[in-house]
Amino acid sequence: MIKRDVFHIRLKDIEIQTERIVDPRLNSKPIAIISSSHPNGSIMFLSSEAEQEGLSIGMRVSSAKKISHCTQLLPYNYSLYDRINHYIYRIVSLFTPLIEPQGIGQFFLDMHGIRAVKGNMDNVGLSIIDRIQQQTSLFGIVGISTNKLISSIITNVVPGYFHKVEGGAEKQFLSPLHPIVLPTAQEESVSHLLNFLMIKKVSQIQSMVKQIDVFHLMFGRHAGSLSEESKGYDTSPVKPLKIRDHIVEQTILPNDSNDLVILNAIVKNIAEKIALNLRKRKQLAKKVRLDIYYTDGYKRHSTGSIKKNDTSSVTAILQLLFLKANQRRNRVRSILVDVWILHPHSIQYDLFDQAERRSSDLSKAVEIIRNKYGNGIIQTCDVFRALKH
Repeated sequence: MIKRDVFHIRLKDIEIQTERIVDPRLNSKPIAIISSSHPNGSIMFLSSEAEQEGLSIGMRVSSAKKISHCTQLLPYNYSLYDRINHYIYRIVSLFTPLIEPQGIGQFFLDMHGIRAVKGNMDNVGLSIIDRIQQQTSLFGIVGISTNKLISSIITNVVPGYFHKVEGGAEKQFLSPLHPIVLPTAQEESVSHLLNFLMIKKVSQIQSMVKQIDVFHLMFGRHAGSLSEESKGYDTSPVKPLKIRDHIVEQTILPNDSNDLVILNAIVKNIAEKIALNLRKRKQLAKKVRLDIYYTDGYKRHSTGSIKKNDTSSVTAILQLLFLKANQRRNRVRSILVDVWILHPHSIQYDLFDQAERRSSDLSKAVEIIRNKYGNGIIQTCDVFRALKH
């Protein structure tokens, strides 16, 4: 029988970690990521400091604001987390081509055949975690076993950053754990029955399985999968998924502000970066979304498309989107632009439109200077002032 090596990489609390990386002011402060700024919105993720303040996952925003006045409430920033997820995907791709992303911050890796090349799988697992930490400052954990089920349970219940379950030890590993770790045990009807029977450990399910007829009578159509999972059996393959290609730029303001001069300069700076990236790729974008994150937890957005990739045109589009989205007087914490559905751009100048050609030539000239001396070497006065404000 061929030995399988399946890794599960989990970046625990990746949303909290990411927010603190892009805005170091949040380090060691209580923060909570919320589904919506509406009073009925709920807490999706929170830091240990916020837990100490008395907050909990699922708590309504209205209650959270009453309980803790010092906790920073942040809107769920999917574009930012997705971008980080994409970057981590590229890092783990250096170790194997067979990768299955599982939501944000989780990846299954099929390491079949890698053992013959790299040797010790423990060292490979540690190398992956170290590489992610070095390049992103994100901390994670790796679980190693012969299948996806056990590997993912390892990263969910084992503390530390590395653990391995050898083939044949799956049943023993699962026996002391609570049944909730098994996917089938999370089904509502199965969960209710296990609670009714006061089943507290997987070992109790393993014992019940021996009475086949009774077990099937009790759990019906779920009996088969529950029995297999309790023994640690799983033959499902690692299925690679296609990651959406997109460009994301975000700026955290040095100081929260509602000064339109400063905010427009920030948008202009983001536009320059987006335009430069599109020109390097020789692409345009059918979709562009600008998100504004306010200090009180609210978020607004506006969408459009990019039909020209010179700096002037991209700046005009993003400033228009910002104008549409910014309908509040509250101070802005950050601005994020997400660009996707990219397609090739074939340059065709209008012979009678000299302004378009001048704009394109100017963008290329600035690009040459920045490539040679760095992005910050040449900036307009408004952008320089905004970034230093």
